[in-house]
Parts: sequence; structure tokens; C-alpha cells
Amino acid sequence: MNQALQELSRCDDIRSLESALRTYCSGFGSVSHLDVMSMVGADKRQAVCLLRLNSPEQERDLMARLGAIRFGEDLCVVVDMRLPG
Repeated sequence: MNQALQELSRCDDIRSLESALRTYCSGFGSVSHLDVMSMVGADKRQAVCLLRLNSPEQERDLMARLGAIRFGEDLCVVVDMRLPG
């Protein structure tokens, strides 16, 4: 797991993850779209983050640094989050 994903995984809730992700992405450009969905299993909690930046160049840079993949027109990042408790 890269350093950025490790830091994002320290977020305790979706709201703080959204804020941290916007802050991280601001180094690449403006976030024009961001959706974060939480998934909780018996032993795992993850967040699926779908986002867009203002230009394809910015998105390519973010993909290379964060390990994001393309999902339709969005970039997709899966963050492993801490389980509550």
C-alpha cells in the first residue's frame, strides 16, 4: 500500500475521508466530482471513492501516485478503513 493510501486509511469516518481525499487531490488539481461509498464486512471496512479532476493530465498524475483506476469517466480508489471499536 502506498503512503497516500496509508494516510487515507487512518480516517475514522466517511466525512473525514472525503476531506482528506480532497486535500490530497488538491495537489493535482481541483476535484470536480467526489462520491464516497462505505462497505462493511465481518472483518473489513472499505470506502470506494469515485472522483474526477478538471483535466485528463491531472487525473493521469493522480492515478500514477495514488494507484487509482479508471471506472467509466471517474477515477476509482478503494481505501481500507479502520473497523470501529
